[in-house]
Amino acid sequence: MRLRFLLILPLLGLPLAAAAEQSLQTWLDMALPGTVLRLPAGQYRGPATISKPLTLEAQGKVVIDGGGKGTVLTIKSDRVTVRGLVIRGSGGSHDSIDGGIMAEGNDLLIENNVVEDVLFGISLHKTKDSVVRGNRIRSRPVDSADRGDGIRLWYSTGNRIENNDIAQIRDVTVSNSPRNRYTGNTIRDSRRAFNFLFAHRSLIEGNLLEKNSTGIVALNSDGLIIRNNRILHAMDASGAGVALKETSAALIQGNEIVHCAHGIMADSPMNPINRIVFIDNTIAHNITGIYFYGAKGGHIAINNTFKSNLWPVTIIGDGDPMNDTWWGNRWDTYEGFDLDGDGFGDKPHELHAWADRIWMETPSATFFRNSPVLELLDFLERLAPFSTPSLILRDTAPRMRK
Repeated sequence: MRLRFLLILPLLGLPLAAAAEQSLQTWLDMALPGTVLRLPAGQYRGPATISKPLTLEAQGKVVIDGGGKGTVLTIKSDRVTVRGLVIRGSGGSHDSIDGGIMAEGNDLLIENNVVEDVLFGISLHKTKDSVVRGNRIRSRPVDSADRGDGIRLWYSTGNRIENNDIAQIRDVTVSNSPRNRYTGNTIRDSRRAFNFLFAHRSLIEGNLLEKNSTGIVALNSDGLIIRNNRILHAMDASGAGVALKETSAALIQGNEIVHCAHGIMADSPMNPINRIVFIDNTIAHNITGIYFYGAKGGHIAINNTFKSNLWPVTIIGDGDPMNDTWWGNRWDTYEGFDLDGDGFGDKPHELHAWADRIWMETPSATFFRNSPVLELLDFLERLAPFSTPSLILRDTAPRMRK
């Protein structure tokens, strides 16, 4: 019968107090494949490599310290579980991706660990069908650009990143990694909460992204579902709750996007038959609610709520605004009535660019937006237009009720 539970100290003939002096690699080398290796409380030296299927977990307070060299724990096997450890003390090389855990394998489970005082947190390279769940991840207290990624996926597919507490990192970076799920995570005080590049058909659902420079950035990532997230306080000058570029066929649904420089930024779908769809989002207290750039249409906005945004929607670039579809959205700036009581305004809601055209057409004038001079020009333009305003959008059925 295969040995399923391994108590290493008796095999080594060492007292429990000696565990603090032991290299973790010695314990791993002694373990048989399939072993559940439960480390007694203490501090263990890294770096170490797991090269066989096994479970590594803690019986009490277990610290794995890399001593400032390389990656603390490397996984190079399928069917490995790492649970309940404190992992700290990686090296500081971005080129070598020094961090807490570097995993290369399939069917892995990394859960309920504390990863702190490391450069990168947890990296999955060419990993499939694995779970990273319930971990607490912190990089180092330096400028955000000098930190490492909290979680990094590279050429990895079919993984679940769930319920992790992440803060003080650079980004969560997903590169060339389609069909992964990111659910229930909290990411705070970082640069980009999620940074997707060629990450097609990803699901980002139920996450709290707060006080990051930007919430979700996606580049060349088609078929995204961004659903039921709370994205708050992305107030850097170029910050956005959600930013999409060269991305097609995205669904952004049921999100709460509050107090960001731009609530949502997007260009047009790369493929003219695809659409970027916004449904049931609350977009409130942002400088700009939705910002379309290089607009050529291809957007559908249904049942969203726009509240207390300085500019609800702005559009930069050529294109016919009627190529976008707006229906059933709630606008706090709507000027109309619901005389027939059907819950929708009796006339369409139209948004025009008046003095806003100055900074839209002359980007260097953006510095003066919301200044007293532009506010006065905007008032005079509305009072007695001296040029034809540009139509930004027409919502044919503005919603009057929740």
